[in-house]
Amino acid sequence: MESTEQTSGQGAAGAELDEAMLEPVRRSLRVRATPERAFKVFAEEMDSWWPRSHHIGNSPMKAIVVEPRAGGAIYTVQEDGAHCPWASVVAWEPPHKFVFAWHVTPDWHYEPDLGRCSEVEVLFTRTDDGNTLVEFEHRYFERHGEGWQLMRSAVGSEGGWNGVMALFVSKAEEAA
Repeated sequence: MESTEQTSGQGAAGAELDEAMLEPVRRSLRVRATPERAFKVFAEEMDSWWPRSHHIGNSPMKAIVVEPRAGGAIYTVQEDGAHCPWASVVAWEPPHKFVFAWHVTPDWHYEPDLGRCSEVEVLFTRTDDGNTLVEFEHRYFERHGEGWQLMRSAVGSEGGWNGVMALFVSKAEEAA
């Protein structure tokens, strides 16, 4: 698996740091699977690879549900029976594109206001060797308001999208 993060404005001064922080979290991954398989695993089988520790519910997570359509909800089912929404599907274009609004506040609670949500876009492109280039972008963190910089740092870390995407790649390549 290859992974790269692209950012600009690496300076430590306040304005330069804020400009760099405004950059999306990006990953570019090569997956040894077809785009159809990669999309299916990422979007339709998210429950099979998503870490059980990554949820905003009040009890342990049992499952993730992705409603497969634009406007569909993405939520976890918790052990206490609660359904905990954390995203909504913006674009559902199998096997090429999946976009969802990230309905999570900087203090890791549900945000119902779409105007205060960041956005995740995942593109799946067939490579010349029949595998898939997966281009991932989590953007618009500033929409979250106060604390957005901490959220961007958290999801851009090894424990954030880096680790989560590694789990996805492993699952997508498992039976490819």
